Amino acid sequence: MRDEGLGVWYGNQRVGHIQCGPGRSMEFEYSATWVRENGFAISMSLPLAEDELTAARDQGHQFFANLLPEGRARYRLMQQHRLPDDDYELLRALGGECAGALVIVPEGQIPDPMDSPTYLPVDQAGLAKLVHQRGWDVGTIEGTRLPRLSLAGAQDKTPIALFDGLIHLPESTAPSTHIIKFDSVEYRNVLAYECYTTMLANTAGLSVVGFELCRSGSDRYALIERYDRILGRDRTVARLHQEDFCQALGYSSRQKYETNGGPSFARCFGLVRDVSAAPLDDLESLLRWQVFNVLAGNSDGHAKNLALLYDADGAIRLAPFYDLVPTRAIENIDHALAQSVGGISEPGNVGPKHWGSLAATCDVRASVVLSLVGEVAESLATNITRVREEFEDHHGRLPALDRVERIVHTQCRKARRGVTP
Repeated sequence: MRDEGLGVWYGNQRVGHIQCGPGRSMEFEYSATWVRENGFAISMSLPLAEDELTAARDQGHQFFANLLPEGRARYRLMQQHRLPDDDYELLRALGGECAGALVIVPEGQIPDPMDSPTYLPVDQAGLAKLVHQRGWDVGTIEGTRLPRLSLAGAQDKTPIALFDGLIHLPESTAPSTHIIKFDSVEYRNVLAYECYTTMLANTAGLSVVGFELCRSGSDRYALIERYDRILGRDRTVARLHQEDFCQALGYSSRQKYETNGGPSFARCFGLVRDVSAAPLDDLESLLRWQVFNVLAGNSDGHAKNLALLYDADGAIRLAPFYDLVPTRAIENIDHALAQSVGGISEPGNVGPKHWGSLAATCDVRASVVLSLVGEVAESLATNITRVREEFEDHHGRLPALDRVERIVHTQCRKARRGVTP
């Protein structure tokens, strides 16, 4: 049977077509109707061309492959759906619910109507099974049809819809409102770390995703609000378009780290400067994020953990921050910064001159960046004890947070000493 390719949809509008090309590459072409009727470029790396509708072959592949899960999460979905390790085949099976607003289905199919999505309510027993099995065997919950979903990232997660406080599983291409992220088998307490660090980031002035640490029996899970979804009345869910910085800049997921050939912080900074509808606010937020990563011990601030969010009118803003994990508190993983500061990747060695070098590459005054370093360090030092108490009031005593606190205190002490007049 001849493969007709994949259709790419935005709401009820057909955006374009993906064809599997030589070497299993995904070749993307915009629909002439989409271009003619005031469609927008779905990525900074896939511009609408006036005289040619076909995007560069490698750029089309990079953008769509970045919608797929990575690492072990990818492997488990391959097992579940009995699929080969092939980007095109995975997208065919899983592209019905991705990050952002695009829906990808086999050519000739039309996504389910947005006014009549279907969801399956999940009771406590179903939730316990979902969490205990880490979501990857959703189809065993009575009554479910396997959803067509793809959530990028390396951790196991499942999209759900939260209506009136009750969890529902989206069916087919129905949009989700939240993500359930499951605790790591390899690294204990990673969800608790992420919850704690997200709370710290909020006190340090970062815009962060809604993150709730929950339990089902003895199993932990995180309930994370999707910033690319808007819940309306009568359970209607609108999708907002987004793209991570690897997609926007034309990198593969294998290049998300600077040391793997990925974008530097300055390159990300330049992207925001070029496209944001509120560049002053978003550039300050991006700088604050990098400062926070260094001081709070998050060495995994790579390009796929940054995203551009397109609002309903097409204005582009820096998305809220997510996946904030104090990786330096976790043993047996690389603690080097995903994006260096002034050429320094060891967080403990970053000093004022390196922040000044970062400022220069971003065409920002060094005094502005150093002032921000001092501000974030002061905020963390002032609030860390209160945040720890608030966390443990809700979730119980967690001695593992001692290691996180030591890292934060050490980094903030160095930073404050370095920027204090």
